[in-house]
Amino acid sequence: MSFYENHILPHLIGFACATPQIMKQRSLLVPAAEGRVLEVGFGSGTNLSFYDPVKVDRLFALEPSEGMRRKAAKAVAASPLDIEWLGLPGEEIPLDDDSVDTVVLTYTACTIPDAAAALAQMRRVLKPGGRLLFSEHGAAPDEGVAKWQRRIEPVWKPMAGGCHLTRKPDQMIREAGFTIDRLTADYLPKSPKFAAFNYAGSAV
Repeated sequence: MSFYENHILPHLIGFACATPQIMKQRSLLVPAAEGRVLEVGFGSGTNLSFYDPVKVDRLFALEPSEGMRRKAAKAVAASPLDIEWLGLPGEEIPLDDDSVDTVVLTYTACTIPDAAAALAQMRRVLKPGGRLLFSEHGAAPDEGVAKWQRRIEPVWKPMAGGCHLTRKPDQMIREAGFTIDRLTADYLPKSPKFAAFNYAGSAV
């Protein structure tokens, strides 16, 4: 990884992914995680405070970025959860088939190079009846906003760690073989519209 990716980008992403509006979305989603949990794109551990330690038996923290793992080290050390690092990308989840009860995916699908492959891996490791909890920004339904997303994305991606503005998380999840049983989709308040359309919910 470059100096920017290893030392600067983790701090920029950590800041961008911890705005009050996004933290509220995390607080509504993450407490539902239970059993053996896989968090894909653990980042700097922003979700840690929202897990219920009574409900979570073990947390597999998948994060390929050394810079992000380093940034998360203090929060991980202070957490009451049983946490195991998985230092691989989402396309290469090193867990057995049908081995986790919950997959948590928050503001990560936008940056995974092969999101379809990663979602297939999530489906593989999730037990029958297990649940995918997700909250992701993506393509806006309004053409005026969508046009700006398409214009900005080529410049935005290299600055934001490969973040796509035009992906459709709900469509991607369904195409991976999941059934979405709860979905909300709307603009987050007090956020730039080109990055503010948020899809959140759960799938089995």
